[in-house]
Amino acid sequence: MPLLARLLAAFLVLAPFAAQADEGYYPIKADDGEIIANHRVPVEIESRIEETPGIVVVGNPEGDVTLVEFYDVNCPFCRAASPDIAAMLKGNPELRLVLVPFPVFGIPSIQGTRVELAVAKLTSASNFYKFHRMLDADRGVVDGARALAAAKAVGLDPQSVLTAANDDKLAGVMTAHLKLGDDLAIQATPGFVIKGVALVGYPGPKAMAKIIASVEKCGAVMCE
Repeated sequence: MPLLARLLAAFLVLAPFAAQADEGYYPIKADDGEIIANHRVPVEIESRIEETPGIVVVGNPEGDVTLVEFYDVNCPFCRAASPDIAAMLKGNPELRLVLVPFPVFGIPSIQGTRVELAVAKLTSASNFYKFHRMLDADRGVVDGARALAAAKAVGLDPQSVLTAANDDKLAGVMTAHLKLGDDLAIQATPGFVIKGVALVGYPGPKAMAKIIASVEKCGAVMCE
């Protein structure tokens, strides 16, 4: 069975057994006034994020606040959130962003994620983030070819990227990301994990900034 087919098959096996989100554990309101779905995550599962291959840490690697984002290169809501998160990183020297590619939008996303994982291996975190933001600014479907063009635009040799992207081991990396998201009950993209809480969906820049400020102030997504 081809690698892409095996990866999709693995996801289909994982999906029915996804943990059920405890929606609204905290009364976190999105910028539009709606309660954003959120639930607690076990410490032992959250700790696996940092050990997962293929993640990229941007912002301050030693920052006091860690925000984890699960995203798909073809998720429109991830693209909409991207400039807001970039502005938060620029404005908060203590923010540490952990990017977890989460290819759930089909074969084009898997192809694009293969290139993403290759770029992460071949360049610095800051240059990867430049590449990541470039993909987010694109319109239309991001597949392997479009991701490869973005890699070239940030100064990487396309052939080296293509060779790394075709590494058979990357199928296992992507499967590990899908399994991790499943265990965390990340049921939509973007999904965020911060201080023991998973947010399913993007609450908007004001709400996210408030959550980060709360973590800085009292070590929880909401202060009493």
